[in-house]
Amino acid sequence: MTGFFPALLLVTIAELGDKTQLLVLALAAKHRPGKVIAGVILALLVLQLTAVIVGRTLYALVPMSYLQVAIGVSFIGFGLWMLKKDTGDEENAGSLALTSFGIITTVAATFFIAELGDKTQLATISLAAKYNSFAGVWLGSTLGMIVADGLALIVGVIAGKRLPQERIKYISAGIFILFGIITLAQALL
Repeated sequence: MTGFFPALLLVTIAELGDKTQLLVLALAAKHRPGKVIAGVILALLVLQLTAVIVGRTLYALVPMSYLQVAIGVSFIGFGLWMLKKDTGDEENAGSLALTSFGIITTVAATFFIAELGDKTQLATISLAAKYNSFAGVWLGSTLGMIVADGLALIVGVIAGKRLPQERIKYISAGIFILFGIITLAQALL
């Protein structure tokens, strides 16, 4: 399992303070933590596997500006989705912007799009090339992401209990719309 510990350490550190940590924090303040972490883990397993197997090819074939535009649009869309009036039933298909399969799939899809082409995925690509260890790099990088995003989940749950939901909703939506605009500006300028 060569590459496990370097991947674990590098990816955990790289993810700290990242935009997807804010995504997890915002989702954890609004939805059940178990469903949020399940969606995050589902996305991470696929993301990190993709990075290890085809990351270099994807990076070579798809211009980063296209990835950045998709990420920017997803953040703006997510921010606007957060502003949508709650129906009181988080499993209600009408309240989900991305999918009719529930919050786990919505979290997974949102997280996947937000993390695609991110520094942690690029770090995983580099580590996979350096160590040539499929299992070690995949498991280490996935666990590193889970550790960092798990911390954001805990903060989100605590904030969700102490701050009014309406305030959390507007602050979180504003953060994501701002990140979306910044990401789009960087990609298009």
